[in-house]
Amino acid sequence: MDEDLETLSREQLVTEITKLRNAIRTHRDATGHALCWHHPGLWSLLPEKVSPALEVPAWPQFMRGCVRYRQSLDDQLSTVKRTSEEYKG
Repeated sequence: MDEDLETLSREQLVTEITKLRNAIRTHRDATGHALCWHHPGLWSLLPEKVSPALEVPAWPQFMRGCVRYRQSLDDQLSTVKRTSEEYKG
């Protein structure tokens, strides 16, 4: 799957690594409501261009998942600042 890497020069590999690191940093630095969003930009960095077969949960299951995700943030990031800012999408 990653055979293309074997044909890249050192400079091309450094460029690729830098691009991937920047994408990971962007994802890592997401905050507030951006934490809840779908991030297909990361997938687009892969050399294989596929359309993933996504499934979206029905509303009740989706909302339960959102609540569990938010609860996990309390567990994992209990000391970070909280905001009461509303989503303005």
